[in-house]
Amino acid sequence: MTETSTSENGTGAQPGNSGNLPEGAEADFQLEGFFPYRVRVFYSDVTSALSAIYQRDYGMMPAEWRTMAILGATSGGLQATEIVARSSMDKVVVSRAVKRMEERGFLTRETNEADGRSYLLRLSETGRAVYDDLGPKLKAVEAKMLRGLTDDEITGFLEVAQKIRDNLASGAEGAED
Repeated sequence: MTETSTSENGTGAQPGNSGNLPEGAEADFQLEGFFPYRVRVFYSDVTSALSAIYQRDYGMMPAEWRTMAILGATSGGLQATEIVARSSMDKVVVSRAVKRMEERGFLTRETNEADGRSYLLRLSETGRAVYDDLGPKLKAVEAKMLRGLTDDEITGFLEVAQKIRDNLASGAEGAED
């Protein structure tokens, strides 16, 4: 008779040990308790709370606001590839956001004198005014989200999120340290 070890969660599965799942673990899958699903629901709630403001006030989509926020935080212009690198958006999404923002007069496109082949994107005066108007409104939504949380709780949450990102970036799926 052999003794079976169980983890802290009592399942016998070790964290990060997806290759050695206990018997029947697949049958125990519950979407509502699945961490990635819960993060997605959380993200959706946060995005909805913010987008209610910029959609209501300016008819902007999330990708347009993200593009505006990135451009608004810089003193000079940026290439679209730099916006892609600084955001969680792909090239096509950024391209569509830039096109729509340009059509609405929120940004300008200037030839990049450094190489002559690319363009630098900047907020126009109108775009800067929209950015300046939305900033305090979105900060107020953020304050509502964080109400009742201590600085330590917020810091802890951000540290956990960073550790998860580090885990995902550290290599092959299922690989152990």
